[in-house]
Amino acid sequence: MTGIKVPTTADIYLEVDGRRVAVVQSYKVTAKRSSKAIYAFGQEQPVATIRGQGRYIIELTRIYATDEAIRDGVRFLELEDFSLVVCKPDRSVIYGGCQWSEIQESAEVGGNVMEKVTLEARSRVETAQ
Repeated sequence: MTGIKVPTTADIYLEVDGRRVAVVQSYKVTAKRSSKAIYAFGQEQPVATIRGQGRYIIELTRIYATDEAIRDGVRFLELEDFSLVVCKPDRSVIYGGCQWSEIQESAEVGGNVMEKVTLEARSRVETAQ
């Protein structure tokens, strides 16, 4: 099994202005898209459907701030327009324009962990590795 890269928590992270500010243990993405049915006058069935914009709802589990982010005083409740980067064996997936919608935080002595964060991303881009 040489040459196979096994993803680790360092391969899922939050990025702000090109800086890694947190690593993420796991994530789940739900892609949603709205649509609108178009009816012609007098027709009971739609004659077409217009595709709306897509959006991505992302649930992150166990988010750990990096030492650099802690030193720099990064406040997750104030983050806007950040990215989630997921490095896979053959490509990277970047969810951009992220805004958080819900944060559940818990901490132990000496720890800085957010248990669950729900994000909404405006874009998804894949790049080859």
